[in-house]
Amino acid sequence: MSIAPRMHPRFVSLEGGEGAGKTTVLVALRSALQAAGNEVVSTREPGGTPLAERIRGLLLDQNAAGAGETVAPETELLLMFAARAQHVRHTILPALERGAWVVCDRFTDSSHAYQGGGRGLDPAFIDALAAQVVPIRPSLTLLLDVGVAQGRERARGRNLALGGPDRIERERDEFFERVRATFLARAAAEPARFRVIDASRPADVVAADAVAALEAWREAQP
Repeated sequence: MSIAPRMHPRFVSLEGGEGAGKTTVLVALRSALQAAGNEVVSTREPGGTPLAERIRGLLLDQNAAGAGETVAPETELLLMFAARAQHVRHTILPALERGAWVVCDRFTDSSHAYQGGGRGLDPAFIDALAAQVVPIRPSLTLLLDVGVAQGRERARGRNLALGGPDRIERERDEFFERVRATFLARAAAEPARFRVIDASRPADVVAADAVAALEAWREAQP
């Protein structure tokens, strides 16, 4: 029997498409929480443990499947959840149980956006996987929203320094438009959890807005 994932009040996720600036915002959120005297674990998906990072390599490596073989959407999704299950049990839950805050660069919303919206997989299938293997979800999700063209232009500059785009970053604009639309639809469906931040602006402005959104959310908690 599956159980719906429960929200945790010290679990915050960052979501957004390519070039949205999640890394910069994650650093700002971590600094703000630490300044208030909290232990903070900042982490990412796919990844967050040694095994999950190895799965990340498989997911993002352009040549991981071998010559003449492509990665099926279902394979991509299952690998994402394999990494997530490991990440939750070995990094996220232990941190929350000892009283730390967790700020995560991507979580299950990204599976809905990329493998659901982008690849066309059934959202009910994604929800069923989450119910079976991910017992937790964030109470606050900051969605950094930026247009596909602007975000991809930013990402190109970063990718040049890192040796080129990964397997998912090589997708066409139409794929990323579907990803963005799915993120925005999820935000509209869950306004209590999501805060949408205009990420088209300079990085310091976006980071300041993200910190302000976190602080306002914390102050509103009972």
